[in-house]
Amino acid sequence: MQDIIYNIAIGFPGFLFAIVFHEWAHARMALYFGDSTAEAQGRLSLNPVVHADPIGTLLFPLIGAVTGGVMFGWARPVPVDPRRFKNHKAGIFWVAFAGPLANIILALVSALAFAMAYHNLPSEFAYRSVITSMLKSSLLINLVLAVFNLLPIPPLDGSKMVTTFLDYNQARKYEQLGQYSFILILLLWMTNALSYLMMPALILGNFVLNLFMNLLA
Repeated sequence: MQDIIYNIAIGFPGFLFAIVFHEWAHARMALYFGDSTAEAQGRLSLNPVVHADPIGTLLFPLIGAVTGGVMFGWARPVPVDPRRFKNHKAGIFWVAFAGPLANIILALVSALAFAMAYHNLPSEFAYRSVITSMLKSSLLINLVLAVFNLLPIPPLDGSKMVTTFLDYNQARKYEQLGQYSFILILLLWMTNALSYLMMPALILGNFVLNLFMNLLA
């Protein structure tokens, strides 16, 4: 039980901010392109309450904490009306990409903050290891969320980005794959293929972390 509580304390703050910032970025980019739907519904906010999903925000990350793995989950998707975009295809692409991009930015910030904390917090500081563990967990969580959401499987963000390069009929056929998305993701998970897809991002994340560590040494 102590290990579970520790895993929650270390991972949940970074996880929660990762999914909230992800949805906020979608809403903010949608507003930039002319769609105020999310803003009108109070979703252009960093308040976790307005984005929380009982299963994705609580149950799934709790399972991750219990199993000792990476905290994974989601928030409620923000409502977006592409018909309001000033530039339709560009709007769809950038609104979809805004979420994963937000996680990539948070991963970089986490890596930099980890290096700063590692080099500047005194070793006798009681919470040094806790802070560095939280930042390293945040780095990992944001990388996993970014890569997962960029997968070209409807209705993930990556699939919406892909549709902007297709004509209308091709896009409709492609979106129909969404009815098989759960099976596809489950197969990726069960065959461990998802881990291989994550590997390049994790290697890059480790490279960036070491780069910051060396720069600030």
